[in-house]
Amino acid sequence: MRLQEASPAQIRERGLEVLAKALGPIGMVRFLQQFEMGSGNYTRDRERWLKDVTVGGAMMEIKKRRKKAAR
Repeated sequence: MRLQEASPAQIRERGLEVLAKALGPIGMVRFLQQFEMGSGNYTRDRERWLKDVTVGGAMMEIKKRRKKAAR
């Protein structure tokens, strides 16, 4: 099969064959689970979570945690 001329479905099928051969069926499934599609709107949610965070505030929090961990 020439991949340049293959359909997306053919490329996906060939890719799964190669993964199964290289990793075995369990390894293939574990690999594919890493690429699960999420849901929601990460950009909007992140803006909401970080709306009150400043660079200076984040730096102070990092220094405080490092100092606490060094004890």
